[in-house]
Amino acid sequence: MKLLFSRNPNPRLAVAVARQVCASVDFEFAAPLAPGQAERYRALNPCLRVPILVCPEGSLWEADAIACRLARDAASPFWRTDAREPRMIQWLSWGKENFVRACEIVQFERVTKQRYGLGPIDPGKVDEGRALFAESAALLDAQLAVRDWLLHDGLSYADFRMASFLPYHELARLPLRDYPAVARWYGRLEALDAWRDPFHGLQAPALPPVPG
Repeated sequence: MKLLFSRNPNPRLAVAVARQVCASVDFEFAAPLAPGQAERYRALNPCLRVPILVCPEGSLWEADAIACRLARDAASPFWRTDAREPRMIQWLSWGKENFVRACEIVQFERVTKQRYGLGPIDPGKVDEGRALFAESAALLDAQLAVRDWLLHDGLSYADFRMASFLPYHELARLPLRDYPAVARWYGRLEALDAWRDPFHGLQAPALPPVPG
């Protein structure tokens, strides 16, 4: 199988999962939105986004689906498949609409738009994202104050997914240190080679710098 990726948050997440579960995949940098590249990738993902997992039976897109496939193929409990799976999915679902969404809103305004010249920062959107971040980070902080990971029995995909935008939290100026348990949890993730540097040894052009 081949994992098509870039350095953006969701492809980064997929590569980190592949590293964490020691997936048997080849890695290939891809830029479906680059000039002249759309038709090459449209059959693999009509949304023209990465990550894409090219499988013998076709292709699979969306980071969560790819994480599930890679973990199952590797027989890894990183994606829970037993009675613990609903609890893991609870955190995936909550994070998507709360903590992860908050991080994404702020990062899009302060990082992505500036990196790619997509227009000025919208202060209203930043305020919206920061308010949601404060609310959701407080909930996470209370949960992580009494355990190391989101699931009681240890590290899971829920942790990687919840942290998917945090590698860029300093650029986005997200106040992670205001939530000590969340900061400690993220420090534990950063101690994992698969999370800290998923692109080690891969050919992956650096992201454009953020002006200023």
